Amino acid sequence: MSTSRNLLMACAATLAMPALAQDRAPQGDARDETNTPSPSSAADENDDFAARIGLEVAADPLSEGGVGVDPISSPVVQGQGAFADPASPHLDEVQQWPVASAEKLLAAIDGMEAEGLVPADYKPDELRAAIDAGEGPALDSLASRTFTWLVEDLRDGRTPMDSRRQWFVVDPDPDLLPTGEMMTQALKTGDVAGTLASLNPTHPDYAALRDALAKTAESDTDRRQMIRANMDRWRWLGRDLGQQYLLTNVPEYQLRLTVNDKIIRTYRTVVGAPGRTATPQLAETVEGVVFNPTWTVPQSIVKGEGLGNRVLNNPSWARAQGYKGTRAENGFISVVQQPGPTNSLGKMKLDMPNEHAIFLHDTPARQMFQQENRALSHGCIRTERALELAMTVAILGQGAGKDEVVEISSSGEYTKVPVVKTMPVYITYFTMGTDIDGKMRSFEDIYERDAPVLASLDAPRMGNRARVTDEEVVPIAAPGA
Repeated sequence: MSTSRNLLMACAATLAMPALAQDRAPQGDARDETNTPSPSSAADENDDFAARIGLEVAADPLSEGGVGVDPISSPVVQGQGAFADPASPHLDEVQQWPVASAEKLLAAIDGMEAEGLVPADYKPDELRAAIDAGEGPALDSLASRTFTWLVEDLRDGRTPMDSRRQWFVVDPDPDLLPTGEMMTQALKTGDVAGTLASLNPTHPDYAALRDALAKTAESDTDRRQMIRANMDRWRWLGRDLGQQYLLTNVPEYQLRLTVNDKIIRTYRTVVGAPGRTATPQLAETVEGVVFNPTWTVPQSIVKGEGLGNRVLNNPSWARAQGYKGTRAENGFISVVQQPGPTNSLGKMKLDMPNEHAIFLHDTPARQMFQQENRALSHGCIRTERALELAMTVAILGQGAGKDEVVEISSSGEYTKVPVVKTMPVYITYFTMGTDIDGKMRSFEDIYERDAPVLASLDAPRMGNRARVTDEEVVPIAAPGA
């Protein structure tokens, strides 16, 4: 066995992790010519392997005989279009509020500052006046309105959609945690504050930011505003991201593989350069792994940079670079870079179909990972130690066993491995938070997305906020470049 194959075997032998993700039938990709193996049925073998190296294998709640999904604790991880009508407004519900419950609601407003929100937004003086006037329709209406506002801000985020630049995530929480049901729960149990607190993001980074806010002096207004802005960014995502997922924080230039809120692996990244090539914020699903990918060169490079003519006019150079070019009868030139050491996608890409043409992939230019400023790509995310990541995802997704994935990756041939258990991937943008070493720090606002968020926090609270952005989706011109 060759040295490289030994390294691949060793890598695969350390990468079996507990798997919990959505079941989804493998889907092909019409854009690629594939030589796709049948999905591996060796799920038990991989689970046994994980157990042998001391890792607990989480049960799949959707499997036969398993427990049904709890809509409060289990996420629905999908990209855009995940909901029947995400743009429809959630109307305020009016329920009967006893004075005792309204008093608890008033007390909960005072606690909103700890969550980075402004108590005055919820008009506590008006609620106090209604409480003093006694039970009746006026108190019911005002308390219901106040509770609704609190739910919306804690569950969905206070920042209106037009201040979330390049934000293309549809938050599942309004469907999983409807306002009316939360109000009913608060009134039935009498635990108004607890019901509201249950809406907070479960990710430990949110709690870390909340702790940082508590420790920051009132006089340090700039730092407090930055903490508040990034606490709100966590609310824009689903409350619960799941038990196993990939999360990349673009300004940090890092990708995390997280299992049960613990970071298992971290990878440096190269992200989109500022401007039209800036990487958008997405929540997508990895449906497969492409080993030894081909790269269909975008026309912006084939035609715009003259690559097509160079490939056709210099066959020896083209072969050395792995390019194959064809000219149609109408003169249209297409260029496809074959698998190999010079391929712009490197040795793998994660198949995560989306209308932005964004994906995670390898790169032959690995020296870029040593640079401090790594906002250098055309929008896609280049990933350090990408082959390790690819094998991990393939094994966890039950697309291939550990021996098979080594064979596939070392073959040098284009192979797409669909996964049975998909994995969510979150492309986020936090300019303050816990870094991969567990330290609270700030990250450079490389795309200048902080200003509108900070401005919205200073502006009056906005009601009837949209759930989806109206920003234009502009697929990147050169995916993989």
